[in-house]
Amino acid sequence: MILALQIVLVITSLLMGLSVLLHKGKGGGLSSLFGGGMQSNLSGSTVAEKNLDRLTVITGVLWLAALLALNLVLNFNLG
Repeated sequence: MILALQIVLVITSLLMGLSVLLHKGKGGGLSSLFGGGMQSNLSGSTVAEKNLDRLTVITGVLWLAALLALNLVLNFNLG
């Protein structure tokens, strides 16, 4: 159980770092490589950017859940 939670934590950490790096910053970002930079600035967020936002939030929630579950399991085993 502990090993599975640790693996989930590492995978979600890597996905979180990758998704944050893909976000469009002030200068364009890496998300423009996937078609995010094709539209003008007046049109708002693109579909790729909205999906990337959703992926980042879901990954963050999974990361937090894995972190809390690992903490509970470790405290239960030690106590």
